[in-house]
Amino acid sequence: MTSVAIIDYGMGNLHSIAKALEHVSGKHRVIVSSSQEQILSADRVVFPGVGAIRDCMSELKKTGLDEVVIRAAADRPVPGVCLGMQALLDMSEENGGTGCLGLIPGKVLHFSKDMHEEGSGDRLKIPHMGWNQVQPQREHAMWMDIPPNSRFYFVHSYYASPDTAGDVAATTPYGIEFASVIARENIFAVQFHPEKSQHAGLQLLSNFVGWNGEP
Repeated sequence: MTSVAIIDYGMGNLHSIAKALEHVSGKHRVIVSSSQEQILSADRVVFPGVGAIRDCMSELKKTGLDEVVIRAAADRPVPGVCLGMQALLDMSEENGGTGCLGLIPGKVLHFSKDMHEEGSGDRLKIPHMGWNQVQPQREHAMWMDIPPNSRFYFVHSYYASPDTAGDVAATTPYGIEFASVIARENIFAVQFHPEKSQHAGLQLLSNFVGWNGEP
């Protein structure tokens, strides 16, 4: 039986994502753990997160789980979710500038306070909260059985801006076209919450537990 470990560093909606993964996991064992040994013995590792990036990085470093994420990302499928996605980049503008893990070159930027909806001209609220479309920008095994422009659930005020266009796996419109999914080799990270995104989100999680880490 293969296993999926969800990293528990004190920041993330772990119960919801664990239940969603258990729902789609089939023969895969799902564990929530802060144990370095348990996480690194799993076949797949989920890196979730909610809250502020400064607190996220502080907790990761305090527990040594920053190195665990880096080691896991070297040789097995690793999806990042929400703040977990942002932490994979080099740095974030949040909290006056916060260094991140540097696994994918790029920055995390704050949405402009003066964004307007195309067409209506209505001012857009920050944080970006609710359902929005996700448009894949390239083929990837994780898109199996998910139609283009499927809607997923978002809650965030910052967005990823990778240095390399090829790392952008999907975009979403919100005043700008921002990278809502980034992917490089065996990393596939999403800004939205798949565990809150009904059918499309469950399909994405189902694709993940069967994913071998190849695009």
